[in-house]
Amino acid sequence: MAARSAGAGVTRIAMWSGPRNVSTALMRSFGARPDCAVVDEPLYASYLAATGLDHPGRAEVLASQPTRWSSAVAALERPSGKALQYEKHMAHHLLPEVGRGWLGRVTNAYLIRDPAHVVASYAKVRGEPTLEDLGYPQQVEIFRRHGGPVLDSAALLRDPAGQLSKLCAALGIPFDEAMLRWESGPRDTDGVWAPHWYAAVEQSTGFAPYRDSPAPVPAHLAPLVVAAQPFYDELAAHRL
Repeated sequence: MAARSAGAGVTRIAMWSGPRNVSTALMRSFGARPDCAVVDEPLYASYLAATGLDHPGRAEVLASQPTRWSSAVAALERPSGKALQYEKHMAHHLLPEVGRGWLGRVTNAYLIRDPAHVVASYAKVRGEPTLEDLGYPQQVEIFRRHGGPVLDSAALLRDPAGQLSKLCAALGIPFDEAMLRWESGPRDTDGVWAPHWYAAVEQSTGFAPYRDSPAPVPAHLAPLVVAAQPFYDELAAHRL
């Protein structure tokens, strides 16, 4: 699928991920390209403002970004000065009241992970996640309307070069080997929440080796895995 362009010829890529994935590492990968600007979770403040959730660093997040989704979307459409703009989005930030019209002006893509792995990992930081917290329904909603490439995080970690090459081809952009390695440390483009969540990625210089050893899913969350599975399966049928 050819990438869409918006604003001064910039190709905008909206990558929709669920939590407990390798989304920040993938943002690092695109950020290593000299032709690419990255935007970290631009709808986070509007999500916190609308839900009232008390996440770590809530006050700093609300102060750092527009708290109205329409203002956040408008900011994304300003020229970045680079040929590419990579937007790291958490799918659960796409609340029902967020307008969808702008999704037709970007190239949508999807980063997915097996629900059992996600739920087992998420249960360590939040005891009672919901299906909406995991982002699968929102990813499927966007995919059904707009399509776009689907990248499975397990496949990405097993073969970064191969999967990124396929992803770039599907996005209509050239693959750059700079995407495979990056400098360690924080980035000016990281969200203000980075000190709470990005310690591992700040130490990284590339994608970590794949480890197929998820923690056991708590018994009370087993129904959540069952509920998420059909959404994952629908997207996984189209993965690169």
